[in-house]
Amino acid sequence: MLVWLSDYLMRFDSNFAVLQYITVRGIFSVLTALFVSLMVGPSVIKRLNHHQIGQVVRDDGPETHFSKAGTPTMGGALILISIVLSTLLWSDLNNHYVWILLLVTLSFGVIGWVDDHKKIVLKNSTGLSPRWKFFWQSMIGLIASVFLYETAAGLNETSYIVPFFKDVVLELGILYIAISCFFIVGFSNAVNLTDGLDGLAILPAVMVGGALGIIAYLAGHNEFSAYLNIPNVVGSGEVVIFAGALVGAGMGFLWFNTYPAQIFMGDVGALSLGAALGLMAIVSRHEIVLLIMGGVFVVETASVIIQVISFKLTGRRIFRMAPLHHHFELKGWPEPRVIVRFWIITVMLVLFGLATLKLR
Repeated sequence: MLVWLSDYLMRFDSNFAVLQYITVRGIFSVLTALFVSLMVGPSVIKRLNHHQIGQVVRDDGPETHFSKAGTPTMGGALILISIVLSTLLWSDLNNHYVWILLLVTLSFGVIGWVDDHKKIVLKNSTGLSPRWKFFWQSMIGLIASVFLYETAAGLNETSYIVPFFKDVVLELGILYIAISCFFIVGFSNAVNLTDGLDGLAILPAVMVGGALGIIAYLAGHNEFSAYLNIPNVVGSGEVVIFAGALVGAGMGFLWFNTYPAQIFMGDVGALSLGAALGLMAIVSRHEIVLLIMGGVFVVETASVIIQVISFKLTGRRIFRMAPLHHHFELKGWPEPRVIVRFWIITVMLVLFGLATLKLR
């Protein structure tokens, strides 16, 4: 929005051209989303408490979680508010990547809100049935994938690059749609499964989102993309603004979500953040790198799949409890230790993922 204003003000003072720089707007996007989160957060927590929208704790979970019952949830709405306001303020609204990111993120947030509302407000323990949840996630992911495929300017916007191999580019044609839908829906549920401890999911989402913003900027820059031998995706640099908003909103939310949490994001936050990460990787053409940087989310999801398959086939559980973070809790790790160690692992994975840009 301010890009349009700067276009007008540049007629009178050329200094307003600074708002045309993606890097500058990206920084202000982080700060704006952070400020909004910190300012709005206390009132959101107060309102959720007033309406008794509190966390429901599983009876079969770790005993240390019983004290979390009643903690305000559905706090993902705070994240979405901050992301949307900051993105609309600082991004170039003529860019279609901005709109597809906002619409997909909000749509998955609506799915999460319906699920949370059914569980917490309507006291329906099952919430939105898994079948319908997956159906709507798939429909939104499919629509977004088809849109990106149809609006692609060339093969470089639909081909897959393989880390470590300089000249390996997979042109999968229409399979792009199916794979893209898989990443959007898959990472949406992966972040949701990881969101089980105070701050466990939000900081990895912030780190991965920030790294994807950097990659999108490089992919959208002619010289940088040529130097790194990665696909040049025209317009993807504007994703930096959305990524900055995600980083700022996430850090602002972490202010209230850090151990012991004053608020939880709920499905409304986890589903939307995961979908946003998947879509950002698709736009920047670095889905495989997302699997590396988001390794914590991948392993958490894999632990659930392995647990279910093992129990159905053998009647035995591989882990004491799934997702994986509960396994370590039941082994005696204090919750803060699990959280911080998962954060440290994410830092290493994100750095390694960024290094793959050059290790080709």
